Amino acid sequence: MKEIIFDTLIDSVKLLPFLFIAFLLIELLEYKMNKKVSKLVSKSGKFGPIIGSILGIFPQCGFSVIATNFYITRVISLGTLISIYLATSDEMLPIMLSKNVSIKTIILILFIKFICGIVFGFIIDFIFRNKNKITNFNYEICNNDHCDCKHGIFKSAIIHTLKTILFIMLITFILNILFTYVGEDLIKKIFMKDNLFGPLIGALIGLIPNCGASVILTEMFISNVINLETCIAGLLTGSGVAILILFKSNKNLKENISILTILYLIGVLIGMMIEVVGIIM
Repeated sequence: MKEIIFDTLIDSVKLLPFLFIAFLLIELLEYKMNKKVSKLVSKSGKFGPIIGSILGIFPQCGFSVIATNFYITRVISLGTLISIYLATSDEMLPIMLSKNVSIKTIILILFIKFICGIVFGFIIDFIFRNKNKITNFNYEICNNDHCDCKHGIFKSAIIHTLKTILFIMLITFILNILFTYVGEDLIKKIFMKDNLFGPLIGALIGLIPNCGASVILTEMFISNVINLETCIAGLLTGSGVAILILFKSNKNLKENISILTILYLIGVLIGMMIEVVGIIM
């Protein structure tokens, strides 16, 4: 047990400087682009899914929180909201970069999420075209529930880094215990690694309304517990705290459940399709 704790701490501490630099750059980008992004999303119109997918691939769930508030007030369409949710990668990118995951793999994940956001965004807008009533309501975004940006990007980057490293430490510690006392083969069977139905579990994990979902999925993928198809399924359904904001602020519970169901089905469908076609590896 001492060896497990020591290895977990060492592996996590090594990531600190890389994570902090990544989050600092991300916070700077969000701070500089926040108002421009709000205007761009609100004026995207019928091209919403394209704009949404482009913005969604940026790390963190800030844009998905903005999109959620925009959708609740009907500034954007349902298709645009879904496109941002599908494209959002939350903590995945900084973690993968800090752990030296191949750039090819990272680009592939982001590309799949980007394409899915556009395709399914337009499909959903077409299906619900009679229900999408876009307004010109000037909605002021306040996402204090999401971050500490009002205290400055440096402090916010530190907070994000510490929160993420704690998640990583916890997940790594649990995985190390399971590998030691349960066995790697059994763990892989539980999470259906290399199984057609693995995306069912991955997509379910992604729906956890917290940045911890992307941390869990990314760490399990890097630790070889789940395959890339299952990881992508979960990253497609994951939108950070945005789902929490949706259920908190949108009083239409039936609509919220429908959005959640749509995300889950898309994540499972894409994960299984990739597994069947075998285009990943």
